[in-house]
Amino acid sequence: MKLSRIIANTGEWLSGAGPHDQIVVSSRVRLARNLKGKPFPGWAKKAERVAVLEEIRTAVEQLPEMEESFSEKLDDLSALEKQVLVERHLISREHAAKGAGSAVVMNTSQTLSFMINEEDHLRMQAIRAGLQLDQVFAMINQTDSELEDTLDFAFHNDLGYLTACPTNVGTGMRASAMMHLPGLVMSEQVNKIINSVNKIGLAVRGLHGEGTEAMGNLFQVSNQTTLGETEEEIIGRLNKVIFQILEHEQNARQILLQQRAETLLDQIGRAYGILCHAHSITSKEALNLLSFIKMGVDLGLFPSNNRLHVDELFIETQPAHLQKGLQVTKLGAEERDSLRAALIRAKLKQMPEPEIGKIPTNGSTTTSTSSTSETSEES
Repeated sequence: MKLSRIIANTGEWLSGAGPHDQIVVSSRVRLARNLKGKPFPGWAKKAERVAVLEEIRTAVEQLPEMEESFSEKLDDLSALEKQVLVERHLISREHAAKGAGSAVVMNTSQTLSFMINEEDHLRMQAIRAGLQLDQVFAMINQTDSELEDTLDFAFHNDLGYLTACPTNVGTGMRASAMMHLPGLVMSEQVNKIINSVNKIGLAVRGLHGEGTEAMGNLFQVSNQTTLGETEEEIIGRLNKVIFQILEHEQNARQILLQQRAETLLDQIGRAYGILCHAHSITSKEALNLLSFIKMGVDLGLFPSNNRLHVDELFIETQPAHLQKGLQVTKLGAEERDSLRAALIRAKLKQMPEPEIGKIPTNGSTTTSTSSTSETSEES
């Protein structure tokens, strides 16, 4: 599979439907593994990294799930191509900075991907739409077992899987859910939620993980500890917290509709107006405004079949995707802002204007949501 095919096709985790997908955008589980007796990538010489790469890459490509997979060494990809994979959440920013001895392999649906010689020898991840942590764990657990038939992973009877960073020792697992929380942000409750989640050993991060900003009201909720709990216990605890956050977001939207409907409609209407008529817009502003359009779809102000158009814009308006779409290696910031605005205007032309009257400003509403979602706006 060529990279152009990946770019042309939206990943299954974005285009597909999943439980509670109006608020939980995606679920992901990542496992860190290292080969027994081999130095970690940060300590290995180039020849050692290359040898590890070839051993792991051969094993990964032979997995049944990886038929017709995309497989490429990072030093054979351009900086722009690597950034596209970062924006698709298929490799990390740290992996994109690697060169000789590192590679990426992914299946055709982009639900299963492998980073070879990132911080660890192997980091594999499964990702699907909506709240499906149990399903993505089952997927990555099976893959892990299949690879253990041919690869000898470093494992300690007392500590578990050995990793380059001590915070990953044990299960080597990071499970996370990407959540869209505009209701909690607008009602100024999100910091309270983040603080509560941090106190119970979970983490809330931005759009691209640790150290990144929560643009577009998108937050990653994940486990912090990997030692002292089984994978199933971590998944169970995370599921429980995500359901609680999901419920808080539902309640926040309900209260906004009942008590601040004019403010909510103003935000959605302003976002639609700006995005339909702007001729220059930054990535951050675009994501934040698209967040309100996405919530407008959730509330029934736009037809639900427009949801994919909006979700795709979250990815397509990112800097590398804009440039790759035009086959241009480098655009200036002003050129990207202009191109981004044109792309959004063109896509929103396919959507009708928001039906503001569907949400009476006295708090009652006739809006409805999909069967997999939970938002109900009755007063």
